[in-house]
Amino acid sequence: MKIYTKTGDDGTTGLLGGTRVPKDHLRVAAYGDIDELNALLGLAKTEAAGALAALLGQIQRDLFALGAQLADPTSKVASRKAKAAVGARQTARLERAIDRAETGLPPLTAFILPGGTPLGARLHLARTVCRRAERAIITLHRDTPISPRVLEYVNRLSDLLFVLAREANHRAGGAEDRW
Repeated sequence: MKIYTKTGDDGTTGLLGGTRVPKDHLRVAAYGDIDELNALLGLAKTEAAGALAALLGQIQRDLFALGAQLADPTSKVASRKAKAAVGARQTARLERAIDRAETGLPPLTAFILPGGTPLGARLHLARTVCRRAERAIITLHRDTPISPRVLEYVNRLSDLLFVLAREANHRAGGAEDRW
């Protein structure tokens, strides 16, 4: 099987179900940002170990499923395949991870600048892409309703990435650069 199909040479791409849309369609922009976020988490995972690497891997799987939900204008994929659904259970997992990570952190008393260790900086960058993805999903949601569970998950994920960046820097003994 060849990786190139030539079907996108006219500036369109196929959604799940076969509908073709322009490559700059709101839906494509939203799942494209999710794909970029997934790649950034893969990069961050190269610096992570143990439980953090496992958590990032699970989030990558969630994001793949979330991208499938966004690429499906009929919303039938998630209803047919459990692994293609992101919902309340996955958001609760993120909330538990936030609570665990915050336990060992000093209280946040000022705005902090992104950076620190390579892992911390990568997680901060992933957080900003997550926020962009969230904005793209909200824009799509105004045009075509998206599951509120998707919006909740992405919002919570950006919170988690912020806390994980702080935790990575804290564990490495680095002080946060306050604004």
